[in-house]
Amino acid sequence: MSTVLANVSKKFGDVSALAPIDLAIEEGKFIAILGPSGCGKTTLLRLLAGFEAPTTGEIRMNGQQVAHPARVTPPEKRNIGMVFQSFALWPHLKVKEQIQFPLKHHRFTPAHLKKRAKERVEEMLEIVGLQEYGERMPNELSGGQKQRVAIARALAPQPALLLMDEPLSSLDAELRMDLRQEIQTIHRLVKTSIVYVTHDQAEALAMADEIVVMRAGRIEQVGTPEQIYTQPATPFVATFVGKANLIKGSWYGDQFKPFGDEAVIWQSSTISPQIRKQGYFPVRPEQFALDKTGSGITGIVRNVMFQGKEFHYSVELNGELITVHTDQLQRYSPGDEVVVKLNQAVSLEKHVSLV
Repeated sequence: MSTVLANVSKKFGDVSALAPIDLAIEEGKFIAILGPSGCGKTTLLRLLAGFEAPTTGEIRMNGQQVAHPARVTPPEKRNIGMVFQSFALWPHLKVKEQIQFPLKHHRFTPAHLKKRAKERVEEMLEIVGLQEYGERMPNELSGGQKQRVAIARALAPQPALLLMDEPLSSLDAELRMDLRQEIQTIHRLVKTSIVYVTHDQAEALAMADEIVVMRAGRIEQVGTPEQIYTQPATPFVATFVGKANLIKGSWYGDQFKPFGDEAVIWQSSTISPQIRKQGYFPVRPEQFALDKTGSGITGIVRNVMFQGKEFHYSVELNGELITVHTDQLQRYSPGDEVVVKLNQAVSLEKHVSLV
């Protein structure tokens, strides 16, 4: 199901939670809505679900208007599924009964699935890897198992759109990694459109076909994970998603001279106009290398952390701290003077070069 938002905004009293936005969600796509707390991503999800009415604009699903300021189609009358952060399992129902419930009561459940509800439950248990857990109660499940049940329940009636509200945020790091892969696999199997809200950059980059980066109720950038990571449109996207250092300097056409060493010139034809206008060149931590001599920007090491496969350095350049991640064997200590260089060997951006 294709979903289109046109000039959609939301205010709560005098507070603007969502500025007017336009967004198209293609059928079968996995879309991640990414942003920090308070950026409007959950408000956007609630508008898609039908829990809120927009202040302006309209939402269309498969060409049908489902929301505008005067009228909202309620959630139960939209062909959608929902997975909540809190799992929201019924405490008195077994796992099989949790999954069977929407098959019986969801108005959009296809007739052939209603007729073979028991078989559909078994199919969903197999998809989420819980074939042996159908008779268990929620209090007999781990957090990861509960989330799998919630996903199976949401997908059982074949919704055209699945909404997921930070579903992995309450799980431990290792389990989150496992469930990321499982959700990707499930998406490939069922081909349902997914809108996945998260504040976790790694989740969005790893799972989504397309990422919508939000800040302060506005959309900063929409693109593939590769585009968002390697070609950020704004300083916020560069720092929030790629953890980039924003190096200050001056642009001369496609050449950039960082402050601190006039002999150093970096070149790029694809840095966004908005970033150029503010006099920045974004460089991710892994794109830097440290040396004792040579051409580069002189700085002072202020902190070092060993992370197993690499060192994480905080280096002071022109009175500001930058972050450098390097697997170089040479170790520097706080107080050491170093030369910071662009490391082409690890650069993911072919447009970056050191002259």
